[in-house]
Amino acid sequence: MVDYAGSGPATPPTAPSGLVSGALRMGDYWLTVLARTWKGGVITTFVTPFFYVLALGVLLGGFVEADPTTLEGADSYLAFVAPGMVAAHAMTIAFSEMTYPVYGMVKWQRIYFSMIASPLTASHIVLAQLGFLMLRTLFACGVFLLVLAPFGVFETWWGLLLAWLVQGLVVLAFATPVLLFSLSIKGEESFALIFRLGMIPLTLFSGTFFPVANLGPVLEKVAMASPLWQGVNLTRMLALGEIDWGLAAIHVGYLGVLAGVCWWLAVRRLGERLVS
Repeated sequence: MVDYAGSGPATPPTAPSGLVSGALRMGDYWLTVLARTWKGGVITTFVTPFFYVLALGVLLGGFVEADPTTLEGADSYLAFVAPGMVAAHAMTIAFSEMTYPVYGMVKWQRIYFSMIASPLTASHIVLAQLGFLMLRTLFACGVFLLVLAPFGVFETWWGLLLAWLVQGLVVLAFATPVLLFSLSIKGEESFALIFRLGMIPLTLFSGTFFPVANLGPVLEKVAMASPLWQGVNLTRMLALGEIDWGLAAIHVGYLGVLAGVCWWLAVRRLGERLVS
């Protein structure tokens, strides 16, 4: 191999020595993506959270008069619904970023194929993409939480901080199974199914807008098995300062195991898709 600059034989790129180092090599690519697309996310990141809080928490919440025992300890409907909206916001970002964009990188732009042609592996590619998504989500949810802070939703500053960090786990718990789904489908028409039968029902019936106890004994158990309820309940506990640490550990373990298992499956599926 000849270096056209005239400096002698070119040195081929070496394979990264570790998983994280390989993912970090893709930092320039994802920063370029951010630089080209950030304007499209300004409304959803800054404006949408404010209107959610104003419409559902303040205006609608002004008509809701309920005892704190029926709102899981919240002294107002705003304090009840706001933490749920933050977790639902993280889930929505995962669905939006892990569906059509991922499918495009496989079928339309075929960007994954150019990535795998380098010394990078499927595990590096998946880890880098999830890392970028988590940072983007933490920024978006951080703005959301700052909008909520003046309304007195959070009882303590450390509850606010922990609730913010939890959103990184929430987005990974959704991003990894949605990524696996996007890598497994044959046509983009399948995304209508996952949005209509996945994201929307989860948003409505996972404790975001009303306690899942209102669903009845059977559907309550079904709702509590969803990853969004795990994230909503954990965020709400941190916001209200009424933390059951045992239950919080179960929430973290549930979300972490789901993210870990689906990450492993997504790496395998991406590798199979790129060599098929």
